[in-house]
Amino acid sequence: MGFILKFLLTAIITYVLARFLPGAHLAGFSDAILLVLVLAVLNAVVKPILKILGFPITIITLGLFLLVINAVIVLLADWILPGFKVDGFLSALLFSVVLSLVTAVIDMVID
Repeated sequence: MGFILKFLLTAIITYVLARFLPGAHLAGFSDAILLVLVLAVLNAVVKPILKILGFPITIITLGLFLLVINAVIVLLADWILPGFKVDGFLSALLFSVVLSLVTAVIDMVID
């Protein structure tokens, strides 16, 4: 039950963030649900590969390069989903940082 609740809350938060953050656009709530699914798959499959490839840069930047990796994941989701658009790298970075912070709070509250 907790998984479904987290999934739906994340979809709602994603929809709200796309409405309020500049540069992020969602066509509707069904696209928010698809976005959460696509981000989950990308985080499970692509993100570990990018972390391994970017490990030296991550060490040099003291972990700040992980923000860039998160923004790249959002840009990949933009490329995959026709109902989700971000205007550029900075918009993707802002969207990924705010989404990460909000979902971390949701995880702390629900767990």
